[in-house]
Amino acid sequence: MSAEILKYGMVGGGPGAFIGEVHRTAARFDGKNILTAGSFSRDYQKTLKTGKDLGIDENRLYKNYTEMAEKESELADGIDFVSVVTPNHTHFEVAEAFLSQGISVVCDKPVTTSSQEASKLKQLAEKNDAEFCVTYTYSGYPMVKEAKELVEKGEIGDIRVIMGEYPQEWLAEPTEEENKQASWRIDPNQAGISNCIGDIGSHIEHTVSYISGLEISKLSANLDTFVAGRELDDNGEVMIKYENGATGMYWASQVAVGNDNGLKVRIFGSKGSLEWSQENPNYLYFSKLGEATRILSRGHDYLGNEAQKSNRIPPGHPEGYFEAFANIYANFSAALLEKKKKGKIEEQDFDYPTITEGLRGVKFIEKCVASSQQGASWVDFE
Repeated sequence: MSAEILKYGMVGGGPGAFIGEVHRTAARFDGKNILTAGSFSRDYQKTLKTGKDLGIDENRLYKNYTEMAEKESELADGIDFVSVVTPNHTHFEVAEAFLSQGISVVCDKPVTTSSQEASKLKQLAEKNDAEFCVTYTYSGYPMVKEAKELVEKGEIGDIRVIMGEYPQEWLAEPTEEENKQASWRIDPNQAGISNCIGDIGSHIEHTVSYISGLEISKLSANLDTFVAGRELDDNGEVMIKYENGATGMYWASQVAVGNDNGLKVRIFGSKGSLEWSQENPNYLYFSKLGEATRILSRGHDYLGNEAQKSNRIPPGHPEGYFEAFANIYANFSAALLEKKKKGKIEEQDFDYPTITEGLRGVKFIEKCVASSQQGASWVDFE
């Protein structure tokens, strides 16, 4: 196999899983990764069935992730990284097993269900010289990268106010019994301490952080559970104060009837503002004080370097979720390939979300839950 191709394995992503196929599609987009091993389900027969459908050698299909981590680490042609696409509560133990063998990890978010666990994974990755990517999808969109670059260049001045929202309607009624994706998300034994803020509020936090570069100083959160019988939140509002003095407001909801997947971020500065919407992702609204609003379009030569590098097809041909996911895999794969050549890399040279962002995201969830439990009191983001 070419030295320019990485071998990877997957834990989870068996029959009926949505995000597993998303990861597999994204990983093969640029021809740099090939899936050679897997433990796709706790049911070994389902793993065998999935592996056969994907054309994987039966000898590289494992009964559990522990066996997979141990055996793959012993092979001369063992995997270069593993994709972890299981429910939240298993992320830590699966990632730990592979990091302990020095195998790099791509993990869905939130990376763990506690900041203590996330911190342990960060330390283990550093100890064993393994790379760790957390798939915060929206940082992979070209126009999100353009927004980040405009902020860094000072085009909107000092940031004053940030508004982020992520409304969905898919849990407006109790669908847990027949919907596998809903059933584990509203179960604290699988999702952790939060559903809505953990599942989609964490995307607001990361997208805002990625674009703005701001650190949270403190927050005040109110989490609601509107549908009877649920233990975890299905709606939440969070007020934010940032270290630079800016303020923010995040709203995440899975009971907002009439909304599909409406992530939107608006950033207001002293000289201008930016607005980006996930459901119309190829455009960025850029306003300068005293000037008409400009609509920047993906794929054009006037965009910055990172947006250009992340662009895949000409303007006017819609790009979206799969391409953004693929950009994260492409940048992570580039980092691993560079590391294989030179033995060492600088993480900041490769634009993908790391375990550091994953740890911060878990802390955000914890702080929101703590604040809500204390009557929406302000809590420090230490």
